[in-house]
Amino acid sequence: MPESSALVLFSGGQDSTVCLAWALDRYDRIETVGFSYGQRHSVELEQREIIRSKLARLGPAGQRLGGDTVLDLPALQSISDTALTRDTEIAFAATGLPTTFVPGRNLLFLTYAAALGYRRGIATIVGGMCETDFSGYPDCRNDTMQAMAQALSLGLATPVSIETPLMFIDKAGTWELASKLGGEDLIQIILEDTHTCYVGDRTNRHEWGYGCGVCPACDLRAKGWAEWQARTNRELPQKA
Repeated sequence: MPESSALVLFSGGQDSTVCLAWALDRYDRIETVGFSYGQRHSVELEQREIIRSKLARLGPAGQRLGGDTVLDLPALQSISDTALTRDTEIAFAATGLPTTFVPGRNLLFLTYAAALGYRRGIATIVGGMCETDFSGYPDCRNDTMQAMAQALSLGLATPVSIETPLMFIDKAGTWELASKLGGEDLIQIILEDTHTCYVGDRTNRHEWGYGCGVCPACDLRAKGWAEWQARTNRELPQKA
């Protein structure tokens, strides 16, 4: 049987870490790609290698983890005026979308990932896009992903598949999936090492991990954690 492979969009956040664990459970060879696009803080990028190193030691599946690439996309910051690329207020814009929406970001990420995958002989891209808990971002919708897969396949003249294991589950379901994939070891990696907070706060440790505790990303992560606890009656771990 031919070796299966996948390229995971890996930011260092909770969702992409769960997606990486999901891919390690399913494919023979996994590579990761991250993007430096002038984001407001670099905490996620700094956490990426820590998380990769720990996942590589999580049982036999971790041995499938291959190389990592970080691509610089500075032009994205220069054409964006958002709360993720500027020190501006996190709020809802006149468009009805939150100011954390970076127009075209996921579309560019997928295009660059597909180009990298083409060179690496990898036709499957895995991403943490989700339309259940997605703040209304249009480039996180399943229809967008399917359209991009079709466009990339046509443009590269080779089949490109985009896998989104979190697309139809909520944040509590993401915690549950992590538990099923890697048990308490993976949960602890997510709690201690992943970073989702929009403002880059790693000084405040909560039951659900590090963050400011008030931005939309922290709020979503905290609510998902609490709901998962309620679903499972799981005993809360002690804070570090």
